[in-house]
Amino acid sequence: MNPTILLASSSLLKFITDGGVIGYVIVALSVVALGVVVAQLALLRRAALIPRPLVEECRREVAGRRLPRARELCKTHAGDCYIARILGAGIAKAGSGTLGMLQVREAMQQAGDAETARLYRWIDVIAVIASVAPLLGLLGTVQGMIGAFEGVAASAVNDAAYYESLASNISLALITTFQGLVVAIPCTAAHAFLRNRVEAVAAEAGDIAESFALLIEGGGPA
Repeated sequence: MNPTILLASSSLLKFITDGGVIGYVIVALSVVALGVVVAQLALLRRAALIPRPLVEECRREVAGRRLPRARELCKTHAGDCYIARILGAGIAKAGSGTLGMLQVREAMQQAGDAETARLYRWIDVIAVIASVAPLLGLLGTVQGMIGAFEGVAASAVNDAAYYESLASNISLALITTFQGLVVAIPCTAAHAFLRNRVEAVAAEAGDIAESFALLIEGGGPA
């Protein structure tokens, strides 16, 4: 194996282990954050959340006043489709007399808010990690500085143990700070990116829901 690769691997391992217990916690948080980001990137796809074929098929059924068929179509896809659950909630209120027609928009609004909150739930985990990681790094810094001063108090200045303890504790302080920032910065960027994606999907779903409400109520073209 290339000696450069071996040296880089050794340096990376040393960088992780020299952070101590707090460093391991920060590394664990980074793994969790990476898993959540990858999962959300796979989930928050427009084709999955608002599949155009489903929307168009449902629109045709509603336009043809085949509401039971449209409701069944949404129910069939409700388990894995964001827009189906929103439209299904509104369509379920249609055909129930005047009161039901007035409740169509409200039902879609409530369903949209609930489904959007579900999408935000895992994204908020990334925001929490982005906030906690630098605080853990700061905790490691404080721990390292306390250890450094304790080493100064316990050892003579010309003692080799003094320099070894001082260097070790300062290294711990700097490494944990660095680890915390390395995790927090990309997590903050990922959180902003995913949140913007959710907002874009929610806005598009809102427009679709409004067009369906008009179509169901007969208040205008879809």
